[in-house]
Amino acid sequence: MQNQRSHFDIPEGINYLNGAYMSPMLKEIAQIGEAAVRKKLRPFDSSVDDFFTDYRSLRQEFARMINAPDPDQVVVVPSVSYGISSFAKNLNVRGKEILVLQDQFPSNYYPWEVLAREQDGKIKTVKAPSGLEERGSRWNQEILSAINQNTAVVAMSHTHWADGTRFDLKAIRQRTLEVGAKLIIDGTQSVGALPFDVQEIQPDGLVCAGYKWLMGPYGLGLAYFSPSFNEGKPLEENWINRKNSEDFTGLVDYETEYQPGAQRFGMGEQSNFVLMPMLLAALRKINEWGVENIQSYCKKISQEPIEQLKQFGFWVEDEPYRASHLFGIRNNEIDARALGRELELNKIYVSVRGNSIRVSPYVHNTEEQLFQLVEVLKSVTYA
Repeated sequence: MQNQRSHFDIPEGINYLNGAYMSPMLKEIAQIGEAAVRKKLRPFDSSVDDFFTDYRSLRQEFARMINAPDPDQVVVVPSVSYGISSFAKNLNVRGKEILVLQDQFPSNYYPWEVLAREQDGKIKTVKAPSGLEERGSRWNQEILSAINQNTAVVAMSHTHWADGTRFDLKAIRQRTLEVGAKLIIDGTQSVGALPFDVQEIQPDGLVCAGYKWLMGPYGLGLAYFSPSFNEGKPLEENWINRKNSEDFTGLVDYETEYQPGAQRFGMGEQSNFVLMPMLLAALRKINEWGVENIQSYCKKISQEPIEQLKQFGFWVEDEPYRASHLFGIRNNEIDARALGRELELNKIYVSVRGNSIRVSPYVHNTEEQLFQLVEVLKSVTYA
């Protein structure tokens, strides 16, 4: 895969290594959004099909991306918290444990906290290991060890949002199956940039915000529900998720049945005529590029800069336990204030948290830009 910077409106001299915060939008997607806004000027040009066509296509593209065999198990959600809350509403954890990770993103924590409180369950947090040596390997092992007969749900991410620690979901899924626990994944910081295979991992649920590695607009996301949820209760009851909703002349012939698969869990006004075509175009471009190719490209441009960082005493997670599109850099000697000044001066965008730097490159970046970051880190640490 070649560099794709020409697809993005990133000015010369800007070194944006912060896709984990928010992806830059493709120029063509912005144009699609502008055209979609203008379409509302003439609602008489819209048809009934506009409520369904892009929605079906979007579900098909996401199913293709995650290798889900049935697009009817994919739904549109407004946020990760909406999807997680939908899963939580349909699970029984009474007297059992919900396993989460230390410093998990709040949207994949609060719904479980409420569920545990309502059903007399318990939140069990698997903390990151102390010390940095083999940190990812030890954290994965501690997760496996924490899953037992009292585990009802494991709710986690594929890569940790704060530092990109990569978790072995296949091994974790196997352990949850052994004890009869559900596995619910927040794929926001991985799906679209790191391969995720539903048929290989077999999660009970997956939810992703659309504005990060799916390159879409803010306000739409996607979720996969395993067939075990197909008779569940949705968060809301809206008309479009009911059987025969395509027939506008019969909408007041109220239906008790839902659309097939997991469609009952989709959000109201899911046909969003502005955001929907934008997210659809983004997913089509990602599938055209290939998620494996995106991850390989990020690895190609980051491998040598990471090796140089390690030679200068910086810590980066071992390769099997980090993603190439999202990784953390640590060094106790980093002067955070000086680093912030140098990053601003050099127009380098990353996320800084204390002595930890979250770096998230994408296909618009180059190896040279990552080496530019390396030089800044060296200058403020060993000046």
